[in-house]
Amino acid sequence: MNPALADTEEDPLPISALQHLAFCDRQCALIHLEGMWRDNRLTAQGALLHHRVHESEREEKHGVLIRRFLPLRSFRLGLSGVADVVEFHPAQSHETQGVTITGRRGRYVPFPVEYKRGRPKPGHCDRVQLCGQALCLEEMLGIRVPKGALYYGEPRRRQAVEFDEALRAETERLAARLHELLRGSLTPSASYERKCRACSLVDECLPRRKKQSRSAQRYLSLMLRDSLVPELGDPG
Repeated sequence: MNPALADTEEDPLPISALQHLAFCDRQCALIHLEGMWRDNRLTAQGALLHHRVHESEREEKHGVLIRRFLPLRSFRLGLSGVADVVEFHPAQSHETQGVTITGRRGRYVPFPVEYKRGRPKPGHCDRVQLCGQALCLEEMLGIRVPKGALYYGEPRRRQAVEFDEALRAETERLAARLHELLRGSLTPSASYERKCRACSLVDECLPRRKKQSRSAQRYLSLMLRDSLVPELGDPG
């Protein structure tokens, strides 16, 4: 366990910010530090998909209990958020960890499912977000959550995700980095990459400009300050 994460007293940060940070640290800072957001076709499709998922909060299919829009929280990681779907599957053996559910016999194993528009991404940013949800569930329920799934809108099928030690370590590292980044209040400089073309903040980020040493927030503050300073020679 990363000691920097233990018993954090800071306000919790969004689990979804882990996905932003894994995708691009500058995008993460622009959204969560400077409050920038712009919907494009891709974000609009994602919002519609999530809306459809959350239309019904509870359901049961073939013995699997389905809970939608489930609040999550980890004090250790300093994260909170809402899971799209958490399925509770009947435990297959007495050796399998599970939770008891009021009015139900046996034990159930949580299985988080995160819904995403489009196709699976080549990177690991979506898996990190899902793992963050699993780590929150583990802390809340006191059991290990071994796996989950990402559901992508275009192929309309799930991609299984195993929460192995490498993914857990990467998720915890990014959680610590997230707190460090937002605590420091400094937006990283821009660097253009191919993935920038799909980013809804590309026009605000301006990644093709070479020198980006100051944050947009600091730039606006300086502009406001200069506008309030009287011109030289002004007796007022």
